Amino acid sequence: MIDGNGMLGLVQGRQSDRKYLDRPVEKEKIERITEAGRLSPSACNGQPWRFIVVDDPVVRHAVAQASESEVLRMNTFVSQAPVLIVVVREKSNFTSRAGDLIKRKDYSLIDIGIAAASIVYQATAEGLGSCIIGWFDEKKIKELLGIPKSRRVELVISVGYSDSQHRIKSRKPAGDVISFNRY
Repeated sequence: MIDGNGMLGLVQGRQSDRKYLDRPVEKEKIERITEAGRLSPSACNGQPWRFIVVDDPVVRHAVAQASESEVLRMNTFVSQAPVLIVVVREKSNFTSRAGDLIKRKDYSLIDIGIAAASIVYQATAEGLGSCIIGWFDEKKIKELLGIPKSRRVELVISVGYSDSQHRIKSRKPAGDVISFNRY
């Protein structure tokens, strides 16, 4: 098991990579990455997700095109990634959905965020870069991957061997975002 300093080092080493080497990712690594997502905690164990690994070059290119916007210069790097993981929101279990109504909070979106974090941290542990993408043509991706209309595509995660330098994280000071016992 990883110790506290090792985990903090993993978090410090993870960044959103937008440049990838032209190198395939080993299947075993993708299996461990998606397993990390599958094992993530969720409200009432609802597991409201499905992960679609897109590694076929033709399909991957089409999904990348649906994730890019030349006009806005958004996500133009996605086509470089050898693997895309499309995160689909599935229907959660009854208990979790009841909690959504009672607390007026959509726990499935929180759960998907946790699963996405697990995926990208596992990718980092595997020596890979990743980027969580929220801007894409959902309708087009659904058509390309045969996703039912009743489901939502929440995220696309690019994964590959990074061709970027590690950047120093720019974050607010701890005192601005962490307090004890009071706001």
